[in-house]
Amino acid sequence: MLFVEASGARIPAIGLGTWELEGRTCARVVEQALRLGYRHIDTAQVYENEREVGDGLRASGVRRDDVFLTTKVWTNHFAPHDLERSVKESLARMRLPSVDLLLLHWPNPHVPLAETLGALSHAKRMGLARHIGVSNFTVALMEQAVALSSEPLVCNQVEYHPYLDQAKVRAACDQHGLALVAYSPVAKGRIKSDQTLAAIGRAHRKTPAQVCLRWLVQQNVAAIPRTSRVERLSENIDIFDFELADDEMTEIAALASPRGRLTDFGFAPKWD
Repeated sequence: MLFVEASGARIPAIGLGTWELEGRTCARVVEQALRLGYRHIDTAQVYENEREVGDGLRASGVRRDDVFLTTKVWTNHFAPHDLERSVKESLARMRLPSVDLLLLHWPNPHVPLAETLGALSHAKRMGLARHIGVSNFTVALMEQAVALSSEPLVCNQVEYHPYLDQAKVRAACDQHGLALVAYSPVAKGRIKSDQTLAAIGRAHRKTPAQVCLRWLVQQNVAAIPRTSRVERLSENIDIFDFELADDEMTEIAALASPRGRLTDFGFAPKWD
């Protein structure tokens, strides 16, 4: 496993995203992922599966200290007292004393960012989280957050895959010492039929998904693909035995387009 490092955090480069994983399926997939060697699990309050993620962690037999666990605070808990209460409820659901990374899930223009970041920093000082960060923040908002936070921010988690150019976000993360974590890293399966990725994959005896994930990792980006299939779990983590050439990296980057974003921004509060 490779790691993406930022402000003392060591984030495993490949993790498991758990959006839309529910009930026993979620617990089983988390357990299997950890047994296969995953050491990075991502959940969120709004996913309503934190309890099952905790169950899967315990069932795996993997030591808690060996797993990098992330959860995210939903936007209706951004007021200071609400944030602390909601994080404690998240930990109670997971039956854990803390998480490794606590993120603000989306920007919320209705609560002053300074107040929310103050509460997030306080949660870290209380020992509820080892590290803190943000998710779905634009470059401008990320820079505001870095300036306002009294504790180091270690991450911005955003949609990132070959069809979406995130060069500006990556550059801003590098400038401010933040890691970039990519959700939807295989473009919700869209990459399966991509001829460019397939051709590069054939040269390395890898699948388009493995090429896509390797492309992200070689940019020092952590990726959290989601799957409910055990065979796909094995495929997604089997990317550390090959390397893409510079011309292949450039060819994949050229797939990006202005219409490459897959996230429905109606899912969360919009920002200016």
